[in-house]
Formats: sequence, C-alpha cells, structure tokens
Amino acid sequence: MPLSDAFVRASPRLTPRRAALGSHAIYLAVALLFPLTLACAFLFTGVFAWMVGIVYILYELALMAFVVSQTLRRHSLPASREPYGRPTLGVIVAAHDEAAALPRTLDALLQQDDLPDLILIADDGSTDGTARLLIERYGFESAAAGSPGKSIDHSCLRWLRLPHAGKAAALNAALLRADTEIILTVDADTELEPGAIAALRTAFANEPELVAGGGVIVPVCRERGISSLLGRFQTYEYVRNIVGRFAWMHAGTLLLVSGAFAGFRRDALIAIGGFDTNALVEDYEVIHRLHRYAGEHGLVWRVRVVGAALARTEAPHGLISFLRQRRRWYAGFLQTQGWNRDMTGDGRFGRLGTGLLPVKAADTLQPIYWLTSAGLLVIFAARGRMDVVMPALALVAVKIAADIAFNRWAISAYRRLTDDRDPLGFPVPDIAPLLEPFSFQLLRRSGAAWGWLAFLSGELRWGKRSRIFVAEAPRAGRVPEL
Repeated sequence: MPLSDAFVRASPRLTPRRAALGSHAIYLAVALLFPLTLACAFLFTGVFAWMVGIVYILYELALMAFVVSQTLRRHSLPASREPYGRPTLGVIVAAHDEAAALPRTLDALLQQDDLPDLILIADDGSTDGTARLLIERYGFESAAAGSPGKSIDHSCLRWLRLPHAGKAAALNAALLRADTEIILTVDADTELEPGAIAALRTAFANEPELVAGGGVIVPVCRERGISSLLGRFQTYEYVRNIVGRFAWMHAGTLLLVSGAFAGFRRDALIAIGGFDTNALVEDYEVIHRLHRYAGEHGLVWRVRVVGAALARTEAPHGLISFLRQRRRWYAGFLQTQGWNRDMTGDGRFGRLGTGLLPVKAADTLQPIYWLTSAGLLVIFAARGRMDVVMPALALVAVKIAADIAFNRWAISAYRRLTDDRDPLGFPVPDIAPLLEPFSFQLLRRSGAAWGWLAFLSGELRWGKRSRIFVAEAPRAGRVPEL
C-alpha cells in the first residue's frame, strides 16, 4: 500500500473519527472551568477572588507530585532478548539551509561507537552552501534530484536532493529510500554522543513491541549575556521535561519523543503513512498516530525514552527566535489535540485515553491561566486589594519553593535515569530557578499565548531560523567536541 494511502487511513485529520460523549464532556468541562474561576474575581473577597491562580497552582503541584511518584517507583524494563538479532539502523538528517550546522552533526554520526548502516541526508531544497559542503568535505559527487548520491569517503553516507517542501515531506521521501529496520531522525543541528546509536539499537533489539524511542537531548547555547541566561533556563526546562517523559513512560502514556533525536521501527511508520506534512510539530503528531493505530488494531506498541542515548541540540538564540519557537510548538500542540480529541476518554487507548489525554485537554488552557492569574494580581495590587494580594503572594511563594525543590530533585533524577550524566556542568542549581517565575515563565507563557492566536487565526507555519555560528567541526576521523 502506498505511503499516501496508509496515511489517509491512519490520519484523523483526513479521516476524522467520531468523538464519544465522554470526550466532548471532558473538553466542555475544561472550557467551562476557566470562566467560572475568572468570575470569582468579581464574586468573592479575599484569596478566593484569585481562584484562577489557585486552580493553576494546585494543577501544577499535582503534576509535580505525579512525576515524582512515578519516577521514584521501581519499574522493570524488558529483559535483554534480542529475538531478531542486531536490527539494521539508518539515520535520516532532514536539512534545509543547514550548511553552518551540518558538519558537527555528520561528524558526530560518523564517530559513533556503533556506526549506522545508513546516514541519509534529506536535503530539503537547500540554497545556502550545503551542496558545496557535501561535495568538498564528504566526498560526494553532484547528486541528481530525487536519487540518493553516494559518498566516496564514507560508504554509509548518502545524499538525497529534494525540492523544498518542508521537514516532514523530506523525512517521508527519505523513509521510502531507507530500507533499514530502524529509522532515526536527527535534526541537522543535533550532535549525538558516541554511544547514542548503540543505545537506541540495543533498545529496539531488546523489545520487539517498541515502535518509537527517544533519546535524551540537552540544549546548547553558544551566546553570552542575556541569551546565555535564556539558554540556562531552557536547560532546566529540558531536564524537567525529560524526567517528566520518564514518568509518563512508566505510566504507559508517553506522547512525545523529540524528533531532533528519535528512533522508529520502520514497518510501524510505513503502516501509519509516515509523517504529516501539515503538522507544525510532526514528532508530536506521529506519536499520537502510532498510539491510535495500535489502539484501533489491538496491537501492543510501546514508546520509550532511552536514557543512555544522549545528544545536544542548538537552543534558540535571542528573544524573538525563542518566542517564535514556542509559538510554533504551542500552535502545533493545539493543532494535534484538535485532530485527536476523539481519543480523549476512549478506553481503547488504555491509560493514554483515560489518563494523559484528559490532562492534555487541561494543558490547552494552562498558559491562559498563568497569564490571567498574573494579570489579576497586578490589577488587585493597583486597586489596593491587599486582602487578595497578600494571601495570593503567599501561595506564589509556596509554588516558587516547590519549583526550586523540584528543580533540585529533577537534576538528581535526571542523572540517575541517564546513567549519571550531568546536564548542567555544575553540581547544584544556580540562581536561575529563583528568577525563572518572573522572567522565563513569562516568556514561555507569552509564546504559548502567541501560539493560541496563531492557531485561532489559522496562521500556522514554520518560522525561518537563523544560525549564529559557522560550525568549524573537526573533519571526519577526529572525535568532535560536544
């Protein structure tokens, strides 16, 4: 069956499913709770006038408690079986105008302890210097469009030139030309540590039911000053997110493996029709479709984080770049939630349908709660409503203390879950977590609100991302500095 036919059948965007009454009820409850809590500002005195902030804080604390409880529990991973031997593994690097970043990425792949069977560069209509780079540095001859060219210097390296159609389209084109059992997607600005490929290959070999496995990604900021502080904030955020993914994985409900470094069983990807070219967050959407396909066909498919597989990726530099990233992420989250709303509350999808997806329904309004609660505090303070402001600030202080404690615990959990890797380069958190509620959280929520506006207006598109450096990576044959 052609990839497009499989996609039409598997995609809720093209073949919508009818949502059950329970799904409508969950989303209706989420929609009604916000105006009800907001109305408290006009109906009550004292701290209950700030009910929108109370609900937000309680929700955040509940999520923290869930992550801690799931992470502290003992979980047994599948025993090492390797029933099919050593699976073949290919890497797809989708790249559009990434000549500045590609050398680091490719050299890190070529220096893996376990060399991939295939490294396929899906050149998405690059017009910068990508072609010259690949010809001069990696031994390619000029490749014909649509036909993978071979590197003279590296037998596993291929170059597929494509017309510019976006990342998902480039991944799909490469997927059809990569015949390995396992497919890894690696962003053109992502550098894998030497043992990353081996860890992912082993994970897929050990567990036949594993259809998607994500590596652990740490952001790298190459600037100083304010941008460096923004990068530090993002490092803490990534650590918390990774620990959170382990928690949802243990609950059997993991919904995201970062497409910057993710592995997929090729047969499963083919069965669901590959990546959605209309999705703003194709990595998030494809995991929903894998879960959907498994639930609708009664299959046991699993999604995991592989803690031993580590990579580093370039963090957005500058405020505008960061906000644009968050706008796309959140608009894509809302887009994917809309397409898959019928799964919410549906028992066919197990704890994903009855547990995590209702949480994700609540997450759609999370930034609105944060911004509204912050705005109300300012208004109450301006009006001299100290009967509201003082107890509300006490609750905020409790939340900040919980955040700082959670940050410290998350770093410790991260090291334990990722074989004692240090994500930060120093032993204890610095002042960043204390500043975060008054700076980074405001930026995050503002970017998410911008995502809401983009989603409602239909202005859903990828933004152009600039590079701040020309990668002077060592030539293949030398270990890259990570």
